[in-house]
Amino acid sequence: MSATIDTTLPTVNARIYPRGGLDVLSRDEVARLRDASTGMHDLLRRCALAVLTSGSASDDPRAARELYPDFDIQVHQQDRGVRIDLAHAPAMAFVDGEIIHGVADLLFAVVRDLAYTAIELGSGRDLESTEGITDSVFGLLRNARILHPADPNLVVCWGGHSISRDEYVYTKQVGYELGLRGLDICTGCGPGAMKGPMKGATIAHAKQRQRRSRYIGITEPGIIAAESPNPIVNHLVIMPDIEKRLEAFVRLGHGIIVFPGGVGTAEEILYLLGILLREENQGLPFPLVFTGPSASAPYFEQIDKFIRLTLGEAATSRYEIVIGDPVTVAKRMSTGIRKVRENRIAHQDSFFFNWSLKVPLEFQRPFVPSHEAMAKLDLHHGRKPHELAADLRRAFSGIVAGNVKEDGMRRIEARGPFEIHGDADMMQSLDALLRAFVDQRRMKIAGEYKPCYRVVT
Repeated sequence: MSATIDTTLPTVNARIYPRGGLDVLSRDEVARLRDASTGMHDLLRRCALAVLTSGSASDDPRAARELYPDFDIQVHQQDRGVRIDLAHAPAMAFVDGEIIHGVADLLFAVVRDLAYTAIELGSGRDLESTEGITDSVFGLLRNARILHPADPNLVVCWGGHSISRDEYVYTKQVGYELGLRGLDICTGCGPGAMKGPMKGATIAHAKQRQRRSRYIGITEPGIIAAESPNPIVNHLVIMPDIEKRLEAFVRLGHGIIVFPGGVGTAEEILYLLGILLREENQGLPFPLVFTGPSASAPYFEQIDKFIRLTLGEAATSRYEIVIGDPVTVAKRMSTGIRKVRENRIAHQDSFFFNWSLKVPLEFQRPFVPSHEAMAKLDLHHGRKPHELAADLRRAFSGIVAGNVKEDGMRRIEARGPFEIHGDADMMQSLDALLRAFVDQRRMKIAGEYKPCYRVVT
């Protein structure tokens, strides 16, 4: 790599040659990444800037572009491989003119996943059937080289990017206990509850002399700019949309831990419960633990109350709430994953991808949160729990979009808040839950939060 340092601004111009995981690209792939007319180059630029500002404390997707308006990235195909040219890149990604190795790996992952998505998902692949979409998720994960035929040991950790200091310390303690038991971590790759478990696990893995530990971050283009990858992530995967991101979590993970969070965490909970409540998945072992420090007990009481009201008592049998006890959380997860292993062996299912889990099409189709689509969501009693869960998930997904995704933020700025309609008791409970998220500052990392939604009762 050769680099020249700009002495007037904290930026660097650099030429980088990827090693491993991004050995070659076709001319067609490179051409698509450079194509401004399709928006692909702008997408590449936004995602690349997010990883180059890894560790940013902002959750405004436009902040990095405003700080580095002249940043650009160009990908070139050469006879001996690939070359990436960076112009006016953030200097924080470099040390003495050399790009930090971990940041370079994340940058290569961005190029790899966007190139694969542009070609593979745009080449006639079946994205209208359950099987076709699941196969596309498998293809993206395999191309990212994170599917390994090893014993089940991957714990997915969900939780908010905007959490209290006590909650963050607790996520590290849980991660530490998981790491001592040889468990790897997968999160949404951002800060807060997505970083803490990885940080705790790194110490435990070092103590246990565990090599080749996996700290997997799964994101999507609409989220990555607002939640740039934390520095511990050593395997980054960018899925094309939130639905494929969620499916990747439940196909990859052998168990899930939920820490305190906001609307994004609620969306993830409803997605998983909606799937597990389907009859064909009821006998499938899938350890699910909600946990946080003692101060977070009211948070989970409110989540539990909302789930009971909307999805019924059957939904509560699929999860366990453990408060203030990292050791018990890790033990329950370790025991649950052993049962997953036994079940996979009995049903001849792979350890590295959960093919047995049935994910219905209504959980796979991308939801575009327009004002019209949000207003049409059917949030009423009398529906099957998994069907209601699908629409509740979409409601929370729309609020996430209005909070941190650029397209959603533009819609709110142009037309005002989304309106959410439904049965009075359900809307009152939803409104109370969302107000609690606002009061507890779970919606934004910094600045005052202006609601992007209005609950209509």
